[in-house]
Amino acid sequence: MVAMGNFFDLSTVAKRFRFIAVLEAISWAFLIVGMVFKRLPEPVLWPVKVFGMTHGIIFVLFVIATIVAARELGWTVKTSVLALLSSIPPFCTVLFEVWAVRTGQLGELSNTASVESGAPASVTP
Repeated sequence: MVAMGNFFDLSTVAKRFRFIAVLEAISWAFLIVGMVFKRLPEPVLWPVKVFGMTHGIIFVLFVIATIVAARELGWTVKTSVLALLSSIPPFCTVLFEVWAVRTGQLGELSNTASVESGAPASVTP
């Protein structure tokens, strides 16, 4: 689990990737809530417009963060494509981030996780 103070530390590529991955998942939640409001008997349309635009912006930031992380952290094409695909289904960016930490794909975040758990971080190409 990530401490809140560490979550807002955006000093490295891996930490920025984590932050944007979580934001992307949160924006999915708001967009889904907005879609529910749109389907009410008395539709409320503004949430879809606001949350849809917000989600779109964060989605683009996630794609950029993924490209930067892939380049800086030396991800394989497979890992990079998995990261990009994780942005399509709701909440999967967080699942990818957890997987990336556990498999050694997120640099110092993976090293920190292995030190905290007492297990070595496995680095797979």
